[in-house]
Amino acid sequence: MNNVHPDWIVPDWPAPGNVRAFITTRAGGTSGGPYASFNLGLRTEDDPAAVAANRAALRSLLPQEPVWLRQVHGNRVVDADAWPTAPGVNADAPPATPEADAAIARNPGTVCAVLVADCVPVLLADRAGGSVAVAHAGWRGLAGGVVENTVRGMQCPPAEVLAFLGPGIGPRAFEVGADVREAFVDDDPGAQSAFVPHTPGKWLADLFTLARRRLARAGVSRVFGGGLCTHSDPARFYSHRRNPVTGRMAALIWRAPEKE
Repeated sequence: MNNVHPDWIVPDWPAPGNVRAFITTRAGGTSGGPYASFNLGLRTEDDPAAVAANRAALRSLLPQEPVWLRQVHGNRVVDADAWPTAPGVNADAPPATPEADAAIARNPGTVCAVLVADCVPVLLADRAGGSVAVAHAGWRGLAGGVVENTVRGMQCPPAEVLAFLGPGIGPRAFEVGADVREAFVDDDPGAQSAFVPHTPGKWLADLFTLARRRLARAGVSRVFGGGLCTHSDPARFYSHRRNPVTGRMAALIWRAPEKE
């Protein structure tokens, strides 16, 4: 994509020509200290003016303001076209921040977005280019069905959906307890392949494998990306597990007009 920072991630996937998507990194912003430099998270302790400047720079690359979410590690999915920032919705309405962890859009220009700092962003598009979506997929969201709910909400045959997994905490860094393992294995015995014993009562979990399994359960077989570890690359990525005081990156996706 033109004009995005060269360090940012543009998905390498066979999405239709009218689908636009990218994922920011730490690079290119004005925040300082532990938030350096392109922090987009308003719910951090960063200087609000710096976050606002970063969001303004991001906005300049988009057809309109993203439909930001108040993420709660749940499985709720919203129709981004229905929110005040979406094209065609009452521009005089007050800004809204829906509480959800995934969003879907069908109208050209509606920008779906999630913020991440270890959880895996899952970008989705159907092969006809009629709908796009993004999900914030940490372990709680994955176990709760956020991926399946998002695919279902796209209202197209799952076999026609493409997925791209952005950066997340890698399988050598994500130590979890028995409760996390049981949340997946009790429901899907095959998910035990995503957990490696580490120390007594602890396992190393592979979020990318878990996301792929959930996508497969939802009927999505064409999955791209995955493998970029936020925890092991502090120069490029924010990681809440590595640094509890840190910023947030954004994963964004939208449908461009047919004639852009």
